[in-house]
Amino acid sequence: MGFEQAHSMFMDLHMSQRAGERRGRLVRGHNFAEKLFLENIWWPLFESLDHLHPEYEIYDWNRKSQFLDFAFLPASGIRFGIECDGFQSHIKDMDREKFSYALNRDTFLTAMGWKMLHFSFDDIQQRPEVCRMLLQLALAPYLARKTAVKDILSKEKEVLRLAWQLGKPIRPKDVSGHFQMNFRTARRLLQSLSAKGLLEPIAGGRGVRYYEVKPIHADQVW
Repeated sequence: MGFEQAHSMFMDLHMSQRAGERRGRLVRGHNFAEKLFLENIWWPLFESLDHLHPEYEIYDWNRKSQFLDFAFLPASGIRFGIECDGFQSHIKDMDREKFSYALNRDTFLTAMGWKMLHFSFDDIQQRPEVCRMLLQLALAPYLARKTAVKDILSKEKEVLRLAWQLGKPIRPKDVSGHFQMNFRTARRLLQSLSAKGLLEPIAGGRGVRYYEVKPIHADQVW
C-alpha cells in the first residue's frame, strides 16, 4: 500500500471516531505541514501509520483543552507527543505570554509522562533526513522486533541504544570502549543482536567487522 492510500484510510478512520469540536479540530488542524511530516518523515521509517493519532486532545494544568499535532501511542504504553512547528505561527507571531505557556505546557506534559518531540516545518520540507535521524534517536530505546523482545538482555538494549546514537556502523571496539568491557564480550553482544534480527552484519577482511542497525518497521515497538 502506498502513502496516499494509507493516509486516506488513516484520516477516514479518525474522522469516523470523532464528533463535535474534536472532529472539527481534525478537519482544521491536519493540514499540509502535518501531512508532509507523515509523508517525508514517518512513512519512510515505518511504512505504517499505526499507533498515530492526529490532532490528539490533551488537557493542561488548568484542565484547558489543547491539541497535539500527533500522539504516538503504541500498545507498550509509552506516550510521545509530536509537534510540527512553523516559524510564522510558533515563533514570529508568539507574544511573551504565549511563549511562556508553550514552555509550561511541554514541562507539564513531561511531568505527566509524555515525551515531547518538535520538528520545524523547514526541516520537514527541506531536510527530512535530519528529522528522520532525530526521530530514530528519540524512539531507539523503545524499538525492537516483537519476536525478540522477550529474549533481549539489558546489556543488549544498551548496545542497541549506542548503535543508534553513533549514527554509523558499530564495531566491537566501539562497544568495548564505551562500556569498558573486554573485546570478546562486546563482539558476543553484537553477534547476539545480529542473531535476533536487530543488527545487520557487514563483512570485511576475514570476517564481520561492522554492524548496522536495521530499518525500523511498524512491528518493532516494545
